[in-house]
Amino acid sequence: MSSPASPSPSTPSGPSGTGTGTGTGAGEGTHLNRTLHLHSLVLFGLAYLAPMIVLGIFGVIAEETGGASTAAYLLALVAMLFTANSYGRMARAIPGAGSAYTYVRRTIDSRVGFLVGWGTMLDYIFLPMVIWLIGASYLQAQFPGVPGWIWIVVYIALTSVLNVIGIRVADRVNFVLMVFQLLVIVVFVALSAASVLGGQGTGSLISASPFTGENSSLAQISAGAAVAAYSFLGFDAVTTLSEETVDPRRTVPRAILLVALIGGGIFLVVTYVTQLVHPGGTFTEADSAAFDIAKTIGGNLFSAIFLAGLVIAQFTSGLAAQASGSRLMFAMGRDGVLPRRFFGRVHPRFQTPWLSIIAIGVIGLIALFLDVATSTSFVNFGAFVAFGMVNLSVIVRAVRARRTGEPVNVLLDVVCPAIGFLVIAYLLTQLDSNALTLGGIWLVIGVIVLTIITRGFRRQPPEVKAEDAA
Repeated sequence: MSSPASPSPSTPSGPSGTGTGTGTGAGEGTHLNRTLHLHSLVLFGLAYLAPMIVLGIFGVIAEETGGASTAAYLLALVAMLFTANSYGRMARAIPGAGSAYTYVRRTIDSRVGFLVGWGTMLDYIFLPMVIWLIGASYLQAQFPGVPGWIWIVVYIALTSVLNVIGIRVADRVNFVLMVFQLLVIVVFVALSAASVLGGQGTGSLISASPFTGENSSLAQISAGAAVAAYSFLGFDAVTTLSEETVDPRRTVPRAILLVALIGGGIFLVVTYVTQLVHPGGTFTEADSAAFDIAKTIGGNLFSAIFLAGLVIAQFTSGLAAQASGSRLMFAMGRDGVLPRRFFGRVHPRFQTPWLSIIAIGVIGLIALFLDVATSTSFVNFGAFVAFGMVNLSVIVRAVRARRTGEPVNVLLDVVCPAIGFLVIAYLLTQLDSNALTLGGIWLVIGVIVLTIITRGFRRQPPEVKAEDAA
């Protein structure tokens, strides 16, 4: 395995002091400009998480846990923090744009890295499709006279344009839309608290019922945590922006932890007050439980605002997911494991991987022919493959460092990643059969592609030494 190359003295520098690299063709560079700071990365990660979506699946988790949804989210948060630690350790050591793909490639083996990147594509590349599909379904329910495919196309067009123009523009849009989304959450929590104080639900703001449910068991809470863990998918996405971040070795690890903690905190508060308003896990329709609760606590006006917040949450999440997925494709294209002339290109003016962005937009059109359940099956499998292998990468890197006499933090570099790996392995087994079958087929296809590009595993997948160091 090769390590990141040192910057060449002849490499031209952008305004932030980061090289734009040499062209891959048509004067286009192979490196991205560093313009993002900690607050931008945190907002990007929160946008990817779309914290308001916790209300979209509240009924499902409350039903699964018998009314102990807050306990499920608390267990999921603890589990995700172990993996967040691993992403932070790897981001500090290898601040490249490829996230799990880059970490495994540089730490374990380039061929294993390819397969992890291939599996991760299920998460990063197909997740925007799922997000756009869900957002379109909300809008179609509100405006039944407008065909759903129109909303999907509008979502894709808007996010693609913003992402091509540049991550700084997308960052500003994310800020505005995230503020609105968080305001809706604050109002929802306030109305819920007022409703409880008015005698609805538990009648008290201090109650153990959101943690204990109605005779809920540890098995039920664990099953709910496996579902709740899906709400955290995306805290790792900030690692894909390492090459566009100022001081990535310091900034990215902090952003990862903050996104997981802030997102988890929001999930805990929201599920807590919502369970106070509606104790237990019995609903007329679990999938739309939060809509019914919003109407109960705020009337028709707030329910309309609530719906707008969910639609905006899908837009901001789609914007972030497309940006993140395009960086993974860019890293794999630059390394030559995807066609370099297409995926390895950077726009000469906007300095963004524009063809990768457009490719994800085109892939998103598959949503016209799928439902949410089928498309989601892809995403969960890929996410857990990435999480598990990043935990393993930290351990492998620590073992090699110990052999060469480098200092190793046993707690953060061995114990926590080991726990994280075991937790993720357990969650992977909790996926439904469709997810495991589709994920397995996708990996088999990846093995076939890898066999071809390595000529029967006789050589390493191609790699370009890129300026990944901060």
